[in-house]
Amino acid sequence: MSAEPILTVSNLRCTIAGQQVVEDVTFEVPATGITAVLGRNGVGKTSTLRGILGLIHRRGEVRLAGERIDGLPTHRIVRRGVGYVPEDREIFSKLTVAENLALAERQRNPRREFVAELFPDLVARRDQQAGTLSGGQQQMVSVARALLNDNRLILVDEPTKGLAPKIVTEVAAALAEASKVVPILLVEQNLEVVRQLADDAIVIGGGRVVHIAKALEILDDDELTRRLLGVHAEAHA
Repeated sequence: MSAEPILTVSNLRCTIAGQQVVEDVTFEVPATGITAVLGRNGVGKTSTLRGILGLIHRRGEVRLAGERIDGLPTHRIVRRGVGYVPEDREIFSKLTVAENLALAERQRNPRREFVAELFPDLVARRDQQAGTLSGGQQQMVSVARALLNDNRLILVDEPTKGLAPKIVTEVAAALAEASKVVPILLVEQNLEVVRQLADDAIVIGGGRVVHIAKALEILDDDELTRRLLGVHAEAHA
């Protein structure tokens, strides 16, 4: 593990339409592996990711590899190497798979072969209109867009939400493979996926960080899981 975290968030506070949605969030993301952001519904997990990216009004300090980025607009943060897989996928439904991926390319030599190996189904459907894909295939397009570039960090929000078990397995496998080359900050409610993927975990409650530990330290403790997340450790939220 690198001595310097890839991401440092200090006293992050976020508002949407004047309403406080992130109260005071502080944590670090190691420069390797997958760090999970856990918490009950509505506690500020998605807003934390959006705040890091500057998609909502924020205060506090955000550093990428030691460099402050909290004063930058979203497009400049992305250019510095932060990829984003949003909760609702946000693909261009009228464009083909190939066109969706091409729009995401920021560098001269995008990692097309890497993405093709992870998502062979997208290669077969490259000329298909993205809006006609299944929900799982659309999620693959969303993840693939973030992996085309040599990002320094990827923020992934609820990638398995609403997907069939077989597709959950495929998406999780792709994220595991991607994490070998880029650190990932992952918001995920499926605790089995978290168990498979995450090294570390940050638990948010009421817009604040309430617990930080190794992911398995939380998930192997049923009482702690129930207290922090409101579910049993073996449950799939």
